[in-house]
Amino acid sequence: MKAVVQRVSEARVTITDPDTSKECITGSIDHGLLVLVGIGHHDGKEEAQWLAKKISNLRIFEDDSGKMNLSVRDKGGAVLAVSQFTLYGDCRRGRRPSFTGAAQPDIAAPLFEYFVEQVRKEEVRCETGRFRTHMKVQLLNDGPVTLIIDTADRS
Repeated sequence: MKAVVQRVSEARVTITDPDTSKECITGSIDHGLLVLVGIGHHDGKEEAQWLAKKISNLRIFEDDSGKMNLSVRDKGGAVLAVSQFTLYGDCRRGRRPSFTGAAQPDIAAPLFEYFVEQVRKEEVRCETGRFRTHMKVQLLNDGPVTLIIDTADRS
């Protein structure tokens, strides 16, 4: 699994409701983390658990001394998780990315939901976008602080 983690002052995801053609918010947070999550072919529950624990406990919020020493959980913040298969885009050849490294939706959707459950088990509120839907993600980056985490690098 791959994740792009951004420390935010606020973030939200909107979609166009197919029934009413009106925009609706599917997830919204104040201070916390916007996490774009990509799921690959070889990912499973072990990777989802590891990533959820890593993100929930990542010390990237400032303490009273101004040092990045607190986690989203320590700060009482929230996570907005957005499924993002394009994190597995391979741009090495040609001009059109290949997404063959991304897991198929029938595998990725339940694993994404499992990841969200694991974040919540870490006692962090977790909002989401909507899987396999065109989403508009709005955020106010705080810092900015942006990190890339790949479970393949967790040795």
